[in-house]
Amino acid sequence: MTNLTPALARELSLPPQQVAAVVDLLDAGHTIPFLARYRKEATGGLDEVALRSLQDALGRLRRLETRREEVRESLTQQGVLTPELAQAVAGADSLARLEDLYLPHRPKRRTRASVAREQGLEPLADRFTQPNRESPLEAARRFVNPTTGVATPEAALAGARDILAERLAEDAGVRGRARTVSLKEGVLHAGKAPKGQDPQGKYTQYHQFSEPLGRLAPHRTLAVDRGEAEGVLRVSVALPEARILGFMREALRVPAPGWRDEAEAAIADGYKRLLAPAIERDLREALTEKAQRHAIEVFAANVKALLLQPPLKGRVVMGIDPGFRTGCKVVVVDPTGLPLGAGTTIFPHEPQNQYQAAIDTLRSLIARHGVQVVAIGNGTASRETERLVAEAVRGTAAAYAIVSEAGASVYSASEVAREEFPELDATQRGNISIARRLQDPLAELVKIDPAAIGVGMYQHDLAEKALAHALAGVVEDAVNHVGVDLNTASVSLLTHVAGLNQKVARAIVAHRTAHGPFQRRADLLAVKGLGQKTYEQAAGFLRVPEGTEPLDATPIHPESYPAVRRLLTRLRLPADATLPQALRAQRDRLVLAELARELGLGEPTLQDMLDALERPGRDPREDLPAPHLRQDVLKLEDLKPGMRLTGTVRNVVPFGVFVDIGVKHDGLVHVSELAEGFVRDPLSLMAVGTVIEVEVLEVDQARGRISLSRKRALAAAVG
Repeated sequence: MTNLTPALARELSLPPQQVAAVVDLLDAGHTIPFLARYRKEATGGLDEVALRSLQDALGRLRRLETRREEVRESLTQQGVLTPELAQAVAGADSLARLEDLYLPHRPKRRTRASVAREQGLEPLADRFTQPNRESPLEAARRFVNPTTGVATPEAALAGARDILAERLAEDAGVRGRARTVSLKEGVLHAGKAPKGQDPQGKYTQYHQFSEPLGRLAPHRTLAVDRGEAEGVLRVSVALPEARILGFMREALRVPAPGWRDEAEAAIADGYKRLLAPAIERDLREALTEKAQRHAIEVFAANVKALLLQPPLKGRVVMGIDPGFRTGCKVVVVDPTGLPLGAGTTIFPHEPQNQYQAAIDTLRSLIARHGVQVVAIGNGTASRETERLVAEAVRGTAAAYAIVSEAGASVYSASEVAREEFPELDATQRGNISIARRLQDPLAELVKIDPAAIGVGMYQHDLAEKALAHALAGVVEDAVNHVGVDLNTASVSLLTHVAGLNQKVARAIVAHRTAHGPFQRRADLLAVKGLGQKTYEQAAGFLRVPEGTEPLDATPIHPESYPAVRRLLTRLRLPADATLPQALRAQRDRLVLAELARELGLGEPTLQDMLDALERPGRDPREDLPAPHLRQDVLKLEDLKPGMRLTGTVRNVVPFGVFVDIGVKHDGLVHVSELAEGFVRDPLSLMAVGTVIEVEVLEVDQARGRISLSRKRALAAAVG
């Protein structure tokens, strides 16, 4: 296959040697987390995001090469692969360009042009581009043949025009130029369809909408696509017709003046009937693909932030799944996430209205089990239940938080949940999941299809395969960034460790159950089906906190243990619990470059090694702000413009962030209110779970909409 390193290097703006090294490592079967953490010298320090971008680009270019070979083979078999066409195919730098070149020769259904060719009219079409003195009708008379269906000279000319129209519409140069200029100058128009129904006004802003394609925001593209799919909107693209017709005239080059009117008719027909619809279709597909890529990136960033929210370790948590008619399901879990008792149901809301009895039950459970935090699911009746909980925790040391319950029902009915709690019904399993999401969001959320977590934008409209691929990478990166306790991790969590799959994860848990806790990382090699290559990829991300080898509790890879011991000897440091303090006292005096050379290590590896030794049990999530816990509650009616509140970011989208400020509806901080100055991408400032100060701008009680400002709150704090 063609060497793709130069093309990859140009596309990603990276040195060719660096790209070649990464490609070799990927082809050797190394995982992205392993390369990002343990092969920094070879990869030039590329992080997971950069490595995945390179991997995706490599896959796309390899698919292009595969398609190039298919096209070349087809053209060869047809006997139409001229040297010029072969050169153009070899130089095609995109799938669109390659398909444009192949289009005239691609097998297709019968067209008006193919019928004309069967009637022997191709030589007449060729006459348009040849110097000649006879008129079009005179030339056409020689092609009249009633047996082939050409009854008159006019019919012959019509067939020749059909051939010309198709040639021009399929000309790779014309299509490429038309597509390029249309992206720059085309305009998307949307309007309400004649029979479109939009009773909730979801698409009101698109009932009369126009936007140049070059300025069309990705979320608007997806909104228009959805409105069109639902039959609410009618959508079209206005192309720069005059410019494209000019390209077609340049491509045809008619030398004889008497033939130009006929040529213009062929050009006009080719544009309206063939080229314009094709270009509009291509543009719409390109815009949708671009918008979906952007939406997937937003979704993935939100999911990663949600997965990496700081855990509330060691807390006794009460989980409440709110409801009206069916009541609120309540369960208390111990610090390890195991339920304390079978759980219960309270009925504080309509129609039972057993409000005081519900408070008494909650207070009794809080006192009996020493509940420290109450996790309230954010579904139906969540805010009504929040008021109940706020009253129940008053006067106690407990606090509460609203927790996203997205995907809890998916988990509760899953095989994973049934294996964990075979004796419980689905409702209580989901409730336990809600409680555990505060204790360790990552460990709990990996049990759920990330597409069901419910953060992002238009996720249900996105290409399932692309979304699943992106989210699988996000989950893998999050799990390996944090690391996994080998002796407590579930099969669901182990499955996402670099190098492991579900089969091996199940084998690890089975071995642990049969033989007791692992004492060393190296004991993994005794697990059935786990070989040396898998061990190499996974070992550094698996921790054994209470094992016989202290280094197994750190993110240092076993391959580096000899170097660690040389380092400790060189620094005269102990290999025990006093190491962090002793190392901290010396670290400022170390010359990393000299020490790395002495130990035979790269500087990045040495730096990571020192960090791990200095903070051996560190969970990277501990450096982030803890979840925002409440003891009071607000109502929408309590909000007034100018109030300043603390809230938690629940979702980040291109036009702003949605913030939970403790009322029934999340408030929106529009992108223009995030910070002073222009904010191009809210994700550059915010992430799901971020706790921020906001000021209330406007409250629309009728529609339940709250407008917030972060920049005003920041200005007030500075002032």
